[in-house]
Amino acid sequence: MTQPSQVLVIAFDTTIAPTYLDPAETSGIATPFVFLYALHDALIKPLPGNDMAPCLAESWTESPDGLVYEFKLREGLTFHNGAPFTAEDVKFSFFRYKGNSAKLLHEKVKAIEIIDAHRLRFVLPAPWPDFLTFYATMATGAAWVVPKTYIEQVGEEGFKRHPVGLGPYRFVRSSPGVELVLEANERYWRKVPAIKNIIFKGVPERATRLAMLKTQGRRTSPIS
Repeated sequence: MTQPSQVLVIAFDTTIAPTYLDPAETSGIATPFVFLYALHDALIKPLPGNDMAPCLAESWTESPDGLVYEFKLREGLTFHNGAPFTAEDVKFSFFRYKGNSAKLLHEKVKAIEIIDAHRLRFVLPAPWPDFLTFYATMATGAAWVVPKTYIEQVGEEGFKRHPVGLGPYRFVRSSPGVELVLEANERYWRKVPAIKNIIFKGVPERATRLAMLKTQGRRTSPIS
């Protein structure tokens, strides 16, 4: 296995809000997805060349009447804390979601039925052709999955202090609003990231971001 190396520092022109690290809080802006793509994973999400790429869900079907969407989940995946990923986490994450369009999504889905640990179906009260557009793209964060058991153990505040996900990077430490340090998840299902550590820094001053870029060279990437 190729071991990751290097450190990438990413400087933002704003502070790093704790809500950026929680899919349930995702609003209709792009910035939080920088962190979601690093820390977490979704059933389906946009990837290069595919606006709805299969990720945690390896496949899905829609019933002819448009009322049932059934998802087959990848097996053998674990969260950063070692807990297994199951359909219970998907259901829990959907109903926990309270960000952009949460009210609409929750009204449009009548029930989520768990078939087994790696299969579940979303049941709609009426056909809604835009279901996947709202659920499985960057329109919302509802398809991004968090660990049910962990959040029940540590509570919402505990999860905000130490988020756990399924993504290519795992949480190391943070200074709220100022800095977030992540390390490569060596158990990530797709492949181990090539960069060992990512450090996000909130640097509102443009001059300071440019100075960081000059002193740290290619290891620093300004986002403004």
